[in-house]
Amino acid sequence: MLAILGVGGVALVPALLMLAIFLPVCLGLMVFWVWMLVSAIQNPALGDGEKIGWVLAIIFLQILGALLYLLIGHPKRHQPPPPITSA
Repeated sequence: MLAILGVGGVALVPALLMLAIFLPVCLGLMVFWVWMLVSAIQNPALGDGEKIGWVLAIIFLQILGALLYLLIGHPKRHQPPPPITSA
């Protein structure tokens, strides 16, 4: 087995292989998170309180919040917007 040693005797090949897998996964998760955050902000079917709640959930729960929004809040995008009430 070929092991090219880098600084401190750490094998360079496994580190580069791990980076080649880890970096695209992290970038994909970040893109998904931003997509869900923008979707929650622009979703016309959510009321103001619901929208604020989803944005806070996505921000504070990170990927879990984005997944929850995808499963629960995102399908509401295809419903008509709530009626506007005058206060």
